[in-house]
Amino acid sequence: MAQGQGKHRAPAEYGAHQAPAHYEGGDGCLTTFIRIPVRIVVLLVVLPVRMVWDALVVTARAAERLLFRPLGRALAWLFDVLVVIPAGWLWRYVCVPLGHALAWLAQALFVRPWVALWRYVVVPVVRYGIVVPLQWVYARLLTPLGHGLRWLYREVLVPAARWLGTALKWLLTMVLVLPVVLLWRYVVVPVGLAAAWLVRYLVVIPLVWTYRNVLTPVGHGIAWALDLVIRGIEAFFRGIGIALRWLVVVLLVTPVVWVHRRVLTPVGREIAAALGIAWRVAGYLSRAVGRALAWLARNLIAAPVRWAYRTVCVPVGHFVRDAFLAPAGRALRAVGRTARQTLRTARETVRRARRDAWRALVGAPAEPEPGEPGSPLARTLGSATTVPSVVPGPEFSPLPEKSAQQG
Repeated sequence: MAQGQGKHRAPAEYGAHQAPAHYEGGDGCLTTFIRIPVRIVVLLVVLPVRMVWDALVVTARAAERLLFRPLGRALAWLFDVLVVIPAGWLWRYVCVPLGHALAWLAQALFVRPWVALWRYVVVPVVRYGIVVPLQWVYARLLTPLGHGLRWLYREVLVPAARWLGTALKWLLTMVLVLPVVLLWRYVVVPVGLAAAWLVRYLVVIPLVWTYRNVLTPVGHGIAWALDLVIRGIEAFFRGIGIALRWLVVVLLVTPVVWVHRRVLTPVGREIAAALGIAWRVAGYLSRAVGRALAWLARNLIAAPVRWAYRTVCVPVGHFVRDAFLAPAGRALRAVGRTARQTLRTARETVRRARRDAWRALVGAPAEPEPGEPGSPLARTLGSATTVPSVVPGPEFSPLPEKSAQQG
């Protein structure tokens, strides 16, 4: 322990002029002695869990590759065949034509009758039965009547109302407003000023003097006394709080912090480190066991199966293919070709019989004369190819006028 304590102490040969070195705390012998058994125990506990986990991962990957993917593809193909393709065919060849028919029927039964009713019944009735008469009444009756009422309002009613308002204003001023103003100016205002002077010098000034010279000093004295009492009580309770806080810190917080820092934190750190190391070591061991099992399976199962497939199954399959399947395939192809040729001959025979029967019943079309439109002997200029239904061109082209004159 003395040597361990010496590791944390700065060497004595450093002078005062040198900067003090920072030393990291090391692990003691007791920590190292406890760490190795803890890691061994954790490894023994974690190793089965890691091996089971690796086995489950391998099983899940194999199941996904060998079972779920083909099953998903088969289900997707089955869903496509049983649902998507019939639904598409039903939508394209049943729902769409039925929707078009229903849309046409709805338009024919509901839209077109209402459009015709609106266009040929409602609009003419409203236009010639309501709008035109209302326009005539507005233009011939209401407009002149409105002009007359406006002239009557501007020329008669407005001047009469203005004169009447002026008269009523003068009358109200003389009867109501002037007496009230005189009463307010010469009676109410002097009486109010006298009452305000009496209230000020008999009530307000004595109350203000009493408040400033009597009540304010008394209130200040009471407040000072209450402040002293409150400060004493606060000091008393502050001392009690400081004492309680010191007791809680000394008796509860410090031991808890010491236990957390010196016991729980190192133990948790060591357990976490041991779990990480044990998990990695268990992974290496599990991988080694898996490789060993894979080597055994490859040498004990896969190699014999591969040898049996290459040595036994492949020659037997080639023999069966060459001896039975290939002749059977050639025979089936020959039968298929013969059946297709027979069906083709039967279709041609039926077509010729139908054409001959139609000619016997109706008659063959008349063949055109050579040189007429539609004659098979007609040719185009500069070509010896006969084109049906084309007028034949002359064998030579006419000479131009200048050449004819010179000749």
